[in-house]
Amino acid sequence: MNVALVGSSGYIAGFIIKRLKSDENIEKILKIDCTENADAYLNLSEADKFDYSVLENIDFVIFTAAISGPDKCASDFDICWGINVTGTSYFIEEAIRRNCKVLFFSSDAVFGDIPGGIYTERSETKAETPYGKMKKAVEDKFKNDPHFKAIRLSYVVSAKDRFVSYCLSCIEKNETADIFHPFYRNCISVSDVVNVVMWFTKNWDKYEYFVLNVAGKELVSRIRIADEINRITGNRLKYTISRPNDEFYANRPAITQMVSLFINKYSIINDNTFTEKISKELEDISNE
Repeated sequence: MNVALVGSSGYIAGFIIKRLKSDENIEKILKIDCTENADAYLNLSEADKFDYSVLENIDFVIFTAAISGPDKCASDFDICWGINVTGTSYFIEEAIRRNCKVLFFSSDAVFGDIPGGIYTERSETKAETPYGKMKKAVEDKFKNDPHFKAIRLSYVVSAKDRFVSYCLSCIEKNETADIFHPFYRNCISVSDVVNVVMWFTKNWDKYEYFVLNVAGKELVSRIRIADEINRITGNRLKYTISRPNDEFYANRPAITQMVSLFINKYSIINDNTFTEKISKELEDISNE
């Protein structure tokens, strides 16, 4: 199988590339990005200028590229829409035209903010934030195409994610972390995200629905993550708790509870606890 990864310089993409390289069924990995290390250069704001002939022999496209900062998407809406929707849709159309299967990275932001809401793959998407509207627009455009599937990510936890990195940096610098609360997500580990991607490369036709919610079974706060870090590091993290201002919540709900109807049904990833998930991700930290 020949695979292309769009957004190959991204945080999650690095983990995916490592797994792809270890899979004997993957014959070729085409890295597509706007960096000099990419095999093919792509500027999504000028997607029509890309040389799509490089996709002629590609079986599977993993599309991770996006401007994902909620505040950036709000402050520079038109520019971000041009990349996250217009350019992204143009690329996906060209890939599908060449018979590629496209796995699109979406987000729990597509659901909006219904108090007490628990969202599944069958829930209506009522995106309210600019970033959520962008992801929803791409989902809606391609959801009836058999060459397209989307995975909606909750917050992805690893030793390198933004919040965990911040906490670990505070430990290293002997500084006190400031933790926003309330802020809850059904966090998933980066290892599980990679496992989901690899499952789709082998089971595309087996999964009948167009979207999969990639979320853990527990609703997790940032305080819980900090406490797990302390459990692993021997209480080395000092932190205070503060409530963000209303501007913070304008572009991201305080609580997004997303679950999956299908992850366990199809045995896509292990049904383990958040403690088990984050412990695996921070194994190297715990051994230091």
